[in-house]
Amino acid sequence: MSIDRRTFVAGGLLAALSARRLLAEAAAPGLVRAGGRPAPPARASLAGRPVPTPAQLRWQQDELAMFIHFGVNTFTDREWGDGRESPASFAPTALDARQWARTARAAGFRAMVLTAKHHDGFCLWPTATTRHSVASSPWRDGRGDLVREFVDACRAEGLRPGLYLSPWDQNHPTYGDTSAYNAVYQAQLTELLTRYGPIHEVWFDGANGEGPNGKRQVYDWPATWGLVRRLQPEAVMFSDAGPDIRWIGNERGVAGTTNWSTVRPDIVPVPGMTGDEVMRSLQDGDRDGTVWRPGETDVSIRPGWFYHPAEDARVRTADDLVSLYFSSVGRNSKLLLNVPPDRRGLLHERDVASLLAMRARLEARFARDLAAGGTMRWRTTGATTAVLELDLPRPAMVGIVDLREPIALGQAVAAHQLEGRTADGRWQVVSRGTTIGYRRLLEVPPMRLVGLRVTITDAVTRPEPLHVGCYAPA
Repeated sequence: MSIDRRTFVAGGLLAALSARRLLAEAAAPGLVRAGGRPAPPARASLAGRPVPTPAQLRWQQDELAMFIHFGVNTFTDREWGDGRESPASFAPTALDARQWARTARAAGFRAMVLTAKHHDGFCLWPTATTRHSVASSPWRDGRGDLVREFVDACRAEGLRPGLYLSPWDQNHPTYGDTSAYNAVYQAQLTELLTRYGPIHEVWFDGANGEGPNGKRQVYDWPATWGLVRRLQPEAVMFSDAGPDIRWIGNERGVAGTTNWSTVRPDIVPVPGMTGDEVMRSLQDGDRDGTVWRPGETDVSIRPGWFYHPAEDARVRTADDLVSLYFSSVGRNSKLLLNVPPDRRGLLHERDVASLLAMRARLEARFARDLAAGGTMRWRTTGATTAVLELDLPRPAMVGIVDLREPIALGQAVAAHQLEGRTADGRWQVVSRGTTIGYRRLLEVPPMRLVGLRVTITDAVTRPEPLHVGCYAPA
């Protein structure tokens, strides 16, 4: 039976406590040329609203990250192991982490996240906390360290490395003995965060099933988050409850059409919580949120998260991957796309082909900004309203409009309307929407236009000048 993370995590609940944020940055308004960027930071935030840290801003600007699920499940043909797998089953025949990273870079990804340990407890590095690791496998004659190979490959290809360490461990005998296992978990985390240099993203979930003793664990999230802050202060932490990045609330690759990067931390104080209000906050964020916690949209290129030979014919097409880009990055999120290596230890040829074709299609769609060289006029029309008008440098068929707020200042826009102007001077409404944030990609009915107008009809504070790009229909 297949079960997603959310359905499972709902079965067990965890320890308490909220997260905190400390955010500061700046920016300034002004006229911008079409196709340009808003002026650089010059003030703290929009009316005291939360703003991203430099690490959060880098994280979002990366847009695409690749998730690597690899471990004993790859060789047992299971999605979730049970902790009783023999380390001898971990036997890739041609493992090449550099091939993973080369593919990611060629496909336009800027970061990767490796499952250093999944729920079965098998560790992909030689840890002092258990023998259930690569040190007990035949791979590299028991002297291998996949985390090292992964991190080195990322750096060689100019990618930011990230690591996932499952809190649930079905193998370790201390799991369910709360204080003892929390010490083990933090020891594992310490190894990962002190041996391999800078880590860009530390990925957590709230998976909380039974251990080998039949007990469930109470996790110490404040201590865990505090440890990451101390050992890797520039890393961003992902979980339902952040504290830096939140789960988007589904594994379909779809962010909310309304998507605030701000949240109220009291709604989701720890990973693994359930309920309608929790899911609403994860999906949409909170207009009145007091911390900056943008959403990450995770989805797999295959039906499963680990490699299964039977799914070789079910790899997502390039067109499907482009749609995922629009429904994640194009909705103020970041796409974390899982691409599982096969039993050789390589990304499968079909997966690679889809990834490279996705890159080619995206480059073709955004090859020429039809707004470049045009003139934009921005004016505020009230305390929380504004209008931007764009004269295109020449008439053009428009099918995609790219709206962006200067999020170093925070996020302001709550509702907007897009109009197109035809050669006879008439304005026609082509789209209405809510939030914009880092990026809002609008696919509009193809129209031959000479200008665009974006009207901000609602905002949480005075909106700042937008960046507007426009592109030909697909």
